[in-house]
Parts: sequence; C-alpha cells; structure tokens
Amino acid sequence: MINGNVSHWWTQIGLPKQRPGLPGDRDVDVAIIGGGYTGLWTAYYLKRADPSLRIAVLEQRFCGFGASGRNGGWVTNSVTGGREQYVPRHGRDAAERFQVAMNETVAEVARVAEAEGIDCDLVMSGELNVARSPAQLARLRGVFDGERQWASTDVEWLDAEATAERLRIDRALAGVWHPHWARIQPAKLAAGLAATVEGMGVDLFEGTRVLEYSPGVVRTDRGVVRAERIIRATEGFTAGIEGHHREWLPMNSSMIATEPLPAEVWEAIGWQGRELLGDFAHVYMYAQRTADDRIAFGGRGVPYRWDSRTDIDGHTQPVTAQTLRRLLVSFFPATKDARVDHLWSGTLGVPRDWAATCSFDEATGIGCAGGYVGTGVATTNHAGRTLRDLVLGERSDLVSLPWVNHRVRRWEPEPLRWIATRVIYGAYGAADRAESRGGSDRTHPLARVADLVSGR
Repeated sequence: MINGNVSHWWTQIGLPKQRPGLPGDRDVDVAIIGGGYTGLWTAYYLKRADPSLRIAVLEQRFCGFGASGRNGGWVTNSVTGGREQYVPRHGRDAAERFQVAMNETVAEVARVAEAEGIDCDLVMSGELNVARSPAQLARLRGVFDGERQWASTDVEWLDAEATAERLRIDRALAGVWHPHWARIQPAKLAAGLAATVEGMGVDLFEGTRVLEYSPGVVRTDRGVVRAERIIRATEGFTAGIEGHHREWLPMNSSMIATEPLPAEVWEAIGWQGRELLGDFAHVYMYAQRTADDRIAFGGRGVPYRWDSRTDIDGHTQPVTAQTLRRLLVSFFPATKDARVDHLWSGTLGVPRDWAATCSFDEATGIGCAGGYVGTGVATTNHAGRTLRDLVLGERSDLVSLPWVNHRVRRWEPEPLRWIATRVIYGAYGAADRAESRGGSDRTHPLARVADLVSGR
C-alpha cells in the first residue's frame, strides 16, 4: 500500500515536474497566491475576460498539490454551510439564487472541461446519500423535507428497494438522490487547468513560498511581486501565511483507494450509474467508483493537527487505512477481500461559522476565497468567476450573492482549537457508534453537544 505520495490521483497520472520558481522581483496586474482550483479558475476567467492582464500565480509546491489534487472528486451544488443561514440577513430570494448559481456551477465545470479538452473522467452522475440507522433515517428525512421547500434542489426520495436498485449497500434503509453532481478525477482537472491557463499566457511560478502580503506587494522567498490586485487562494494552507494563522482551521480528511475490483464484485454492488455516495453519520463518509473501477473511499482520520499544522505530502497514520477499510466493508461486504492500494490525506479550510466566503476590498485591491469545508471542487469555480467580476468591477448577479464579502470571527488560540476538535470528533464518533446499534430514531445527545462546540 502506498501511503502519501500526495494522493492516489497524482500517483495515477504521475507527479508533475515542478515549474520554475519566481526568478526575482516582478510587476504584474494581478498576483494570485495559491495554485489550486481557486487560483487557477480565477486566473482562467480573468484572462478570458481581459487577455491583456499580466497575471502571476505563486504556488509553494506545484499546482494542485493541496486539496485540489487530493479530494473525493465531488463536483457538488452544495451551498457551503447550508443556504438557510443566509435567509435572516439576506432573504429567501438571495438564498434561492445562490442555490441556482451552484446548480449552474456544476454544469459550468463540465462545459469548460469539454471546451478546453480537459479529460478529467467527468461523469454527470448525481449523488446518493443513504441512511443506515433509525437516527440517520430521521435526519435524512428531515433534510429531504427541508430540501423540498426550495425550488431548485430537485431531490428524489428513494426507499430501501429503490436505493438498492442504484447501489446495494448493507443495511441501507433509504436514500436521497441529487441530480446536480458530477464525478471527476481531481488531479486530472488540476493539471488540465494549470496547462490551460499557462497556455493562455498566465505565469505559473511553482516552488515559490509566499511569506506575507499587503496592499500592492507580495513578499516571497524568491523575490517581491508588485501587483495592483492580489488574490489569496490558499484554503487549508492559509494558516501558514503571516497574520492569517487563525482565520480558517485546517481540517484533514483521509481517503483510501482499492485495487480495481473484478466484475463479480461490481455485480454484487451495482453502482452502474457511478453516483457519488455519502451517508448521514456525524463523521460522514464519501466515495466514488473511479474510471478504472476502484472504490475511492473517504472519511476522517486525524481531523486536526496541533497548531494548525498540515500533513507531509499526504502521509497518513496507517491506522486510518484500517478504519476506512472496515467502514468500506461494512457498506459493501463483497469488498472484504479487496486490497487497499493507496492511503492519503488532504487539508481543507474550515471557517468558524462553517460558511465559505468570496471577498474583495476595492480600497486595498486585496481579495480572497475559501473556507469551503469540503465543497470546494465546484465552489472554487464559482469563486473564480465571482472574483473575476469583483476584480474587474463588474456589477453582475454573481457579486450580489450573499457569500460575497462574508466575514466571520477567527478560531480560538491553542490549546483551545486542539481541545475543541478532539472533543468534537470524539463526541461525533461516540454518537455514531451508539446510533449504529439501532433503537432510537433520535440524534444522540453527544452529537448535539459536538454541534454546539463546533458552531455548526
């Protein structure tokens, strides 16, 4: 089993040769800090809108090294943190428009991939969420009923029999299917976007660490970049930049990938539609059937490292592979003999209120986007188009959506962050174990305590 090596996705296509770093001081129109999806989409849409712009992307390792090349491959229409949170301040119409925009974003990712010739194994597969205990079933029904109150969610309830027609999951009681989701191979999308924007004339400087930035100036370990506009697109790695240590919590999520599974296993499982799969546990799982017929299966390993540290090239505690494999087999007993080929982790950014933001200050010329809490594959595209309009001063529908210029307080200092995350995920795990034994359809009290501590 390979542990780390960034991710299975990068191992599959080969780690890229790092592009040259910043050769010294430079003047540009737009400096983008971070070469993941947010930075690349922003560069793409800015350059499309104004080919004359001098744009530089500054990336510490290589484009797609972070969450963009390690995630579960879910292009999701989810509004990070839930659209309902925006109703009190912005109104129901604004929240509905946000949902419509996210539906359209999934289609936009597919459109650009096709237009630019980016082969990222994209399938408009939809997503299936399942319940495997009475308490999960009650939560699933509550969410479904809530989703049905909105015009643009297009969800479908599946009883146990209808769920099994799509995917035969052990102990699945019901499911909810969402059509506005797509499956991808994440590293292929990152590599394709990087090549595309580079071909458009965007400068990609890899192996270049940003130390700090202020209006008009980005200071790196290889020189100073002077720019009228600066966009920070560092998501889960934001804590490493001077002055932003407590802005977003770097949360770790882990994945395993099985060997390619034989036909008889797929006959037992189904999964012919290659739907994305999630559940309604508190420490939830997420999975996809890959283009080469593996199962890529994710969940929480060590969710947080002391003082907002990140992993080293995706290396993960081996016990996490055992935990995820046991959960995989509990879902699909037919995989009990399947070999796990790869284990890795990625870091995502979690704001204190669990709501993403896309911001730009015209006075300073500084903007940012992030805090996606695991919904970033699509939301980064939405952010790229929104930042384009904010930077260029376009008063579009995108810049009027309620996440624009959203502000939230910082996370608590250590040791409170570390203690809180240990309490939160310890309580969620205990609640899941209690609920899995069946019986009550009520959410376990420990999960409610964890919700209160986490601010969800």
